[in-house]
Amino acid sequence: MKDLKSLNQLIEILEELPSIGKKSATRLAISLAKDKYKALKLINALENAISSIQECQICGNFSEHEICEICDNPHRDKTLAIVESSKDILTIEESGSYNGYYFVLSHLDDENIQKLKDIIKEKEIKEVIFAFPPSVESEARVMLLEDKLKDMNVDFSQIAQGVPTGVQFENVDINSLAKAIKLRVKLH
Repeated sequence: MKDLKSLNQLIEILEELPSIGKKSATRLAISLAKDKYKALKLINALENAISSIQECQICGNFSEHEICEICDNPHRDKTLAIVESSKDILTIEESGSYNGYYFVLSHLDDENIQKLKDIIKEKEIKEVIFAFPPSVESEARVMLLEDKLKDMNVDFSQIAQGVPTGVQFENVDINSLAKAIKLRVKLH
């Protein structure tokens, strides 16, 4: 509808967000257009997030301070999970399965390698966990990082990969199934 330029613009912007399709964007836009109070709350929350959230100077996590609460906590385990994005940290933290430190490695360069080495020394890290999604690129990255960090006197591990819970073998890709069998765990 041509006479609803502002609504169409809002729909287009919402569609640019991850995992928001045309139907969801339209529902959200209409909901916000109908409920001015909800729209103003959203605008306020967006402004606060944009002005407050930054990257932690140590690990690259989301933070409202120069140093995130994880890096600032001396009671965390002496492990370091290397992840691809801050979103991965949020997901792992939400699982409650890990209590160590993190490092967001969005790209490999000398500066990031040095930051990793500094964190390992400063936090007295004993184990580096590669927490990347499975791919050939991730495997190459792990091999390179192991080589670059071999003089740091730490153990290396990688998150387990394989068959997701509740999925039939016919719906699992061959590489994931092969890895699950290869990395099987002995029972009692």
